[in-house]
Amino acid sequence: VDLMKNISNIPQPFLYTRHVHFLNFTRFRIEQPVYINIIRDPINRFLSNYFFRRFGDWRGEQNHLIRTPGMKDDERYLDINVCILENYPECSNPRVFYIIPYFCGQHPQCREPGVWALERAKQNVLENYLLVGILEELEDVLLLLERLLPHYFTGVLNIYKSPDYRKMGNMTGTVRKHTPTLEALQVLYHRMRYEYEFYNFIRDQFHLMKKKIGLKSVSQPPAYSPAFLRELALRTPEPLDEDEDLDTDLEDANSWLVHP
Repeated sequence: VDLMKNISNIPQPFLYTRHVHFLNFTRFRIEQPVYINIIRDPINRFLSNYFFRRFGDWRGEQNHLIRTPGMKDDERYLDINVCILENYPECSNPRVFYIIPYFCGQHPQCREPGVWALERAKQNVLENYLLVGILEELEDVLLLLERLLPHYFTGVLNIYKSPDYRKMGNMTGTVRKHTPTLEALQVLYHRMRYEYEFYNFIRDQFHLMKKKIGLKSVSQPPAYSPAFLRELALRTPEPLDEDEDLDTDLEDANSWLVHP
């Protein structure tokens, strides 16, 4: 409640950007702010976080040691395939159930992987968010923000494309990030099936908004690898629920392949 009161008392206009699980201001009779967010492909997010915690990015050789100073070498150099296939906590639920809780909110059940948290997150997006974009179509997200909130975002795409920003952006690439094996990817994808259902929902809503506003897309569609997808679909170490459409979902799961 104190956080909501502090936010509501800040002189406008302002942007507040933090990692905060959804807060329902109106429940406490406080005016609801305008919520916006951007999510990314779940596997891509997981891989970036896994390697960034261990090795940082190109902004400095030692910044990962500052972020995780207590990490022992056996954990820092743990092979990601071992982490996934041997069910280490970092590569399993509830740790990989990451995106949905931010949109689900403060209820304890929001941290439990399942349909309840998924549906509540979807409902909150529909009822409380002006825009939730996807990182894979970032330029379109920026164009929509410029259209919907011009006071804050006028000219944002030009800034994003400027040489100075590009130079800075190139320094934030994760060091030593690489692709797990097909077996590990399949296991991880199955563990993150609720995350992918939410991601696909957000992507569809985002595309619907672009269509309604008449936005001419500037983002390039992902170039999927059919050979990779066919091989991945044949290697399923865990039985899937009968109602899961794996062949369709795998195409969405692998957009991270072309977005390192």
